[in-house]
Amino acid sequence: MKVFFRRIHLYLSLAAGLVILIACLTGAILVFEKEAQMALNHDRYFVEAGTQKLPLQKLEGAVKEAYPGSKINGIKVYTDAERSAEVTVSLKKKEEQKAKAAAPGERAPSYTVFINPYNAQVLDLYTYRETFFYQVFALHRWLLGGQNSIGKTIVGVATLIFLFILITGIILWFPATKRIMMQRLKIKWTAGWKRLNHDFHIVLGFYSAIFLFIFAFTGLAWSFEWFNKGIYTVTKSPMKAPEPPQSTYQPDTKKIGFDAALSAAKSQYPNVEFYNISAPKDSTGIYSIAALSTNPVHESATDAVYVDQFSGNVLGTLPFSERSLGAKVRSSFKPVHTGSIWGTPSKIIAFITCLLGVTFPITGTIMWINRIRKKKKVTYVQKEKATVGAV
Repeated sequence: MKVFFRRIHLYLSLAAGLVILIACLTGAILVFEKEAQMALNHDRYFVEAGTQKLPLQKLEGAVKEAYPGSKINGIKVYTDAERSAEVTVSLKKKEEQKAKAAAPGERAPSYTVFINPYNAQVLDLYTYRETFFYQVFALHRWLLGGQNSIGKTIVGVATLIFLFILITGIILWFPATKRIMMQRLKIKWTAGWKRLNHDFHIVLGFYSAIFLFIFAFTGLAWSFEWFNKGIYTVTKSPMKAPEPPQSTYQPDTKKIGFDAALSAAKSQYPNVEFYNISAPKDSTGIYSIAALSTNPVHESATDAVYVDQFSGNVLGTLPFSERSLGAKVRSSFKPVHTGSIWGTPSKIIAFITCLLGVTFPITGTIMWINRIRKKKKVTYVQKEKATVGAV
């Protein structure tokens, strides 16, 4: 039976090994992306704390002055006194945004203006699409092909194959005796390079298998719609989120601004890390505010507040705790997949695991080549003996 699983393990690894190597390498780079971005662009994300933050209306004015004709889509403000504010905008020249789309059928890139909340100084105009990390991300998700490309399908299929590789690998790892099991739990550092390569694959593969399985399993959510539907089916939850309330259109009433929307959100959730305010999209739209509590379940566990754009009244809230089970499970996939679920400790685990994932296609291929050479050598010796015997 193990011969069967060994062949399955080998053939699947040969078929998907290169894509798995790329996914693990890019995944390792992306684990500490946020920290790297902040370290390399400190003046974009951090400011010197002042005595009083300006009204959001002042920040709007500064952005529109710096980028005439731009449309303000949202503002993200942090309770951390040293964090800059982030204003999401659509630039006036939409054709320029469309020209920068990475692939046919993709949306134009989103732009964020980082601004000092104390003096309204524009710090930077940023779009993720133009960064090194986006290229790594695109390689990780779509092999640089774009959201609707064959690259996305290849990554998805390779991820599925990887799950079977991990399962067959664990089956092959289980030893017949306790003595062999102890050998497979530690690396024999004094051995030759072939044994070391074997131990790196077998021993480190065993310790990292469960983490690799979790990362691969959660990664399926971005490749296959049927997988997402399965989450909601298994949890018996509606896949479609509840429809948010709408504003009551009042043509003779002046619309509220971001400041009033922020005040309404603060009245519902005063102790948070940030408020991410999205502007209404039409005359019956609402201000939708996502608030992340100071002690969240994970980084995606935001509470929502809906504010009427005319009256400023809170039309409703949707605490994370009241979301459907399916929505809660699905929202946890990104922090689990990226390793941010438990902060720095889980990120370190994810980083090390991804680096190990890079080595397994390499060490496995070397083992396969060594096995072929050994088999050829044995066959040659047997032929030589047969020739001598015949003489």
